[in-house]
Amino acid sequence: MELNLQPRAQACLVSGRPFAEGERVASLLVRGADGAFSRCDVLAERAGEFTPPGFVVCRWTQIFKPALKEENPERALKFTAENLFLTLADPAIEPSPENARLVQFLALLLERKKLLRARGRSADGERNVFEHLRTKQVYEVPAGELTPEFFAAIQEQLGALVGAPRAKPPPSATDAATS
Repeated sequence: MELNLQPRAQACLVSGRPFAEGERVASLLVRGADGAFSRCDVLAERAGEFTPPGFVVCRWTQIFKPALKEENPERALKFTAENLFLTLADPAIEPSPENARLVQFLALLLERKKLLRARGRSADGERNVFEHLRTKQVYEVPAGELTPEFFAAIQEQLGALVGAPRAKPPPSATDAATS
């Protein structure tokens, strides 16, 4: 899965005021009615005033730091499952309850792809610990059971990310006769 997104905004979508270093910025990954993804950045204290232009797949809050000149903006525009996990699970990002399931699912996906390695549980047993193999960074992901209810609850977020499955056409009379 790969999404191409615009880089982080330099100003709040609600107020239009440029972000200042150290301010809390809420970022939302939104899938519009046309199926296109967009990133919306607003000051955290103004997030309640913002109406997203579609389905909010996930959101995160971070402290604004101006981009460094040596950062590669093209690389940041490639939003893969791995990059989405690294963004949402970053210890510097304030955790969001609505992202917990998505982070759990992405950790499972990336562990299967051998990009993450399970390292057990946290001391309190509330989180699973994963190591990102390329960077050796350790991430703690909320622990939870992967039950049918879990997948039913995350289905809407996953559908927005990868597209809803196509409905099978009803069987025709000739199909029923040949079976």
